[in-house]
Amino acid sequence: MRMPYLRKAAPDVLATAKAQRWDPAEVLRVLLNEEITGRSAASRRNRRKSAGFPSGKTFCTWSEEESSIPAPTQSSLKTLEFIGRAENLVIAGPSGTGKSHYVEALSHAAIEADLRVAWFTLETLTQTMARAKVDGSTARTVARICRSDLIVVDDIGLLPAGQDAAEAFYRIVDAAYERRSIAVTSNIHPSGFDTIMPKTLATATVDRLLHHAHLVQTNGDSHRLAEALSGRGVVPLT
Repeated sequence: MRMPYLRKAAPDVLATAKAQRWDPAEVLRVLLNEEITGRSAASRRNRRKSAGFPSGKTFCTWSEEESSIPAPTQSSLKTLEFIGRAENLVIAGPSGTGKSHYVEALSHAAIEADLRVAWFTLETLTQTMARAKVDGSTARTVARICRSDLIVVDDIGLLPAGQDAAEAFYRIVDAAYERRSIAVTSNIHPSGFDTIMPKTLATATVDRLLHHAHLVQTNGDSHRLAEALSGRGVVPLT
């Protein structure tokens, strides 16, 4: 057992223990706690890296009062209990109303709670499944993705989704159904998915996606546009 975090902390801990005449059992307890804490932090860093988050937005930069998502809904979702119940989350609304920011903040909170997260856009999910088709690893790829406790598919509805995209989305929703949580952000309500992807696949996907789902709709003007118009989008030129 290498115990790198124990070894790193040992000189300071042993010096303190000697000065304060700690009991040997207390020394061992503190050293083992350093190792456990270090391993947990490293595990969270690895899970955050493998999740593939787009921008690192957390609740530290989230303004609850500026969001059109009701405050009680925000508070309830932040408990992450819906993930433990394998329920889905669908946030639909106009561009710039905080959908992706809120879901990414939830995802970072899930990592801190020792949960596993996989983040995709519909485009990157389609690319992942296309590569799996080529080397015959579709089933393994779906199983790997569904090992995550929370699977995010961001920004559906910005572009039309062809057969491949619709199939990739369906495969993940179907495999995760009642087993894992899926969080989706979309510019259109799920009832309109058949306008951007083949109707048969859209109907089957939405049926499974919404069966155990929290559906949240945002509204209002784009926060990004508001920041740009107020001059807060960039550092002023000098």
